[in-house]
Amino acid sequence: MCSILSRLMRIDRAVAICLLLPLISAHGQVAQSSRFEITMPDAHSRPYAIANLGTEGLMIYGSVIADGEEAIELVRLDSSLTERWRGYVKLEQRSMILMVQTIEGRALFLMKDRFSKTADFTLIVVFTDHGSYTSHSIPSQIPFNPTHFLVTGSSVLIGGYFNYRPLVLHYNFSSGKSRILPGFFNEPGELDQLTANPDGTFDVVVCAKNFDRKKSLWIRNYDVQGDLVKSVVLSPTDDKHLIFGRVVRSPGGGQMVCGVYGRHIEYSRGLFLATIDEYGEYNTKYYNYAELHHFFNYMKAKREKRVKERIERRKIKGKKMKFNYRIMVNDVVPYGDQYIMLGEAFYPHYSYSNKTYAGAAFSSRTYGTPMSRGDLVFDGFQYTHAVVVGFDKTGRLIWDNSFEINDVRTFQLKQYVKIAPDNERIVLLYLFENVIRSKIIKEKEIVEGKTFDELKMKFMDDVVKARDTESSDLEHWYGSVFYASGIQQVRNAHSSGVQLNRRVYFVNKIEYR
Repeated sequence: MCSILSRLMRIDRAVAICLLLPLISAHGQVAQSSRFEITMPDAHSRPYAIANLGTEGLMIYGSVIADGEEAIELVRLDSSLTERWRGYVKLEQRSMILMVQTIEGRALFLMKDRFSKTADFTLIVVFTDHGSYTSHSIPSQIPFNPTHFLVTGSSVLIGGYFNYRPLVLHYNFSSGKSRILPGFFNEPGELDQLTANPDGTFDVVVCAKNFDRKKSLWIRNYDVQGDLVKSVVLSPTDDKHLIFGRVVRSPGGGQMVCGVYGRHIEYSRGLFLATIDEYGEYNTKYYNYAELHHFFNYMKAKREKRVKERIERRKIKGKKMKFNYRIMVNDVVPYGDQYIMLGEAFYPHYSYSNKTYAGAAFSSRTYGTPMSRGDLVFDGFQYTHAVVVGFDKTGRLIWDNSFEINDVRTFQLKQYVKIAPDNERIVLLYLFENVIRSKIIKEKEIVEGKTFDELKMKFMDDVVKARDTESSDLEHWYGSVFYASGIQQVRNAHSSGVQLNRRVYFVNKIEYR
């Protein structure tokens, strides 16, 4: 075991923590109590990222050159964003960080040689209290592209693809051995989810076509040692595809599955809710988007009214309206005696331009490749709204709500809206162009409509324009606390002992009261 505390550095004047007075917005909900900054010397500096330690704080990490050698720089912050310690972990040449997970006072970094043709991985385990670390070699007989990383109490799971076929590598800490989990390598498919259970078991969800060429969900449960215990194939009815699904454990050993279904594999027509008992028997309910009460609230009032009137006219005739949407299902979380599903709707946006189309940064395997027709080119994914649905333990839909996000257009699909439910309310919020957009609901009711709060700066005279913020993210931290992070070009026109224009990596603590 090595120690990085011997490499502690004094906090430079350019790297500081500023505890702001509690600043609460006019509507009395958002408080930004602290901000941490790391000055980045130039536009080519490597970006940082954050590992969430829950109530214990945050771990900022990034790949740097220290004393002429490649290393991981680590900055440990507590829950008030006060620096606890700082240090470096030396890396083998050409190593790169693939993914990071945290569990029980440890931050685990999955590493790989960026140029090596071998299939092996390296796992660096940093103990967050005091900064010591260990290193593990994870052998893999098959070179594959990793996309998922999960740590349980006794093992590590690395999921990915080999020749378009999903697989999961299981590494046991005690034995130091690794193997490909049984049940894979059959047909092409999509690895949707890896989930660890409190008892040390874990679930793997794969979406693939069944013998009838209908997209279905394979839900496999493994024991602590990585042996297959149970496999359930959740199949749709004849005229449907199960496009995507999320699974959560329910009391009594069963499972709840929530996702989207459609007539075609790219566009969904509604939601499906399935309950799976401990024996693998399941029951599935389907809900067309027209059955939701608030699904179309993101539209302008006149358009929403026309759509709902068309739905009612079709109902009178005994027919259903058919809507096609692209929706990402992000979260399924327990909520009292209910479950909440959060998803986001989007569509590819095109515009006319005289410039030559050079491509877009997204997965063509999942969403199809946008093509240029004449001077019509793809210019990003336009988000429309988030969908929030509550359902009971039988899979019966109880309520629904929505949150408009029509100001976001991006070339990279990712989850924007984050959710924090408590007993009295459900907080929904996202960060875009240096502004926090938020909404508070109580099931189908709106407690507080959409509000806007700018991120607080370190100094009173600091100014950040929308175009000055890049790579920003908003993540749920713990309870009703979130953190915002990213890179900003900060402008300051005064010279009263304050560093003027500066490029920083920032972290803001955000709390809903």
